[in-house]
Amino acid sequence: MNSVRWGSKIGFVLAAAGSAIGLGALWRFPYMTAEHGGGAFLLVFLILTLFVGMPLLLSEFVIGRASQRNPIEGFEYLGGKKFYRVFGWLGNIGVFLLLSFYSVIGGWILIYLVVALGDAINLVQIDNYGAAFEGIIANPFYVVVAQGVFILLTAFIVAKGVQEGLERASKVMMPLLFVLFLIVIIRSVTLPGAMEGIAFFLTPNIGEIDSTALLYALGQSFFALSIGATTMITYSSYLGEEHNLTQSALSIVIMNVVISIMAGFAIFPAIASLGVEAAEGPGLVFIVLPQVFGEIPLGMLFYILFLGAFLFATLTSSISMIEINVANAIKGNESKRRSRAYIFAFFVFLAGIPSALSYGVLSDVIIFGRSIFDNVDFLVSNIMLPIGALVSTLFVGFVIDRRVTMSQLNVDESSKMYGLYKFWILMLRFVLPVVILIVFAVSIIG
Repeated sequence: MNSVRWGSKIGFVLAAAGSAIGLGALWRFPYMTAEHGGGAFLLVFLILTLFVGMPLLLSEFVIGRASQRNPIEGFEYLGGKKFYRVFGWLGNIGVFLLLSFYSVIGGWILIYLVVALGDAINLVQIDNYGAAFEGIIANPFYVVVAQGVFILLTAFIVAKGVQEGLERASKVMMPLLFVLFLIVIIRSVTLPGAMEGIAFFLTPNIGEIDSTALLYALGQSFFALSIGATTMITYSSYLGEEHNLTQSALSIVIMNVVISIMAGFAIFPAIASLGVEAAEGPGLVFIVLPQVFGEIPLGMLFYILFLGAFLFATLTSSISMIEINVANAIKGNESKRRSRAYIFAFFVFLAGIPSALSYGVLSDVIIFGRSIFDNVDFLVSNIMLPIGALVSTLFVGFVIDRRVTMSQLNVDESSKMYGLYKFWILMLRFVLPVVILIVFAVSIIG
């Protein structure tokens, strides 16, 4: 049973929101919005995040706080059978693989921060950002060292503990994330022609929404909240009974939505101002955006601020990924935290090297038509995370004693909230499993 606790409600909310806000909000959301109708996609995403993402997030909070244990022991404790430990292991392995390629992207951000700083003070001159990015990710020394630095930085924070490490870092990085984004947004929306990008992002043309866009929005609604990786189970296991799980879940959903919208306001006005197309993932962040900001007075300064915000978002997510495995390893014995954090980080670093090299010396290694990096991404994002989300949904809906879930949400049969509670259980049992299976099937079949 966990003896450590979050020092404050805001500390938990910021840390959990930081875990959720990362590549989902800043990497995936902007280009999917660009491809699937702008404001229409945003509207559908908002609705699905509230009615699909939040119930799923709440189910993981219930598992974590009710068990007061790491996910492996928590599933067994609440389910009453040793077999249920496999669900915790699934999250453990999924997060390990996820961080192995996530840290590669974190390394790319660190490299580009150095490059952008060099450009800003005229030490580096880049004429073709596409060629520059391809050259950087193909250089084995750059990518491996940068990945190692990113992992080391993450482990350093986790090694300091829940309150001194995770909570303190989140209290600094999350407000800074908002401030940096706000500065970039102010510059972006004041560019000539920016209103065209704002209108595209905010105007919901429902005719633009088709079945494909709906499914992407559905997937984004729970991937963006870090659901299915059991990180939220780990974080909520450090909660005391005084915390209101529903309020915390709603706060995290709102913060995630706000950051997603802020990312849109930072990117779409700038792109519209210069008449360039939004690209997918790496292309948007490392090729299109430096090109866009490079055309703006003091643009590199604003791009550096954007990269700083992106780094904070990525770090707060990676912290939670190491934390889940550290929690499973130390089993509440905080004296082992420091050594386990660095040991786990070392093995993640080793596991991530093939992904780091998959655009360089290992670029010829193609499996199922994808690079090593893309295969690990596909395995985790399209298979393991949906399975993890499905497990949590069914576990809370069918396995956990109803009295336990009711006590965690502070409701009883005479409560005004009892009707909502029954609706939530109905969603977990019969609606959300179908939703997850549809997203899972579409992501696999294509």
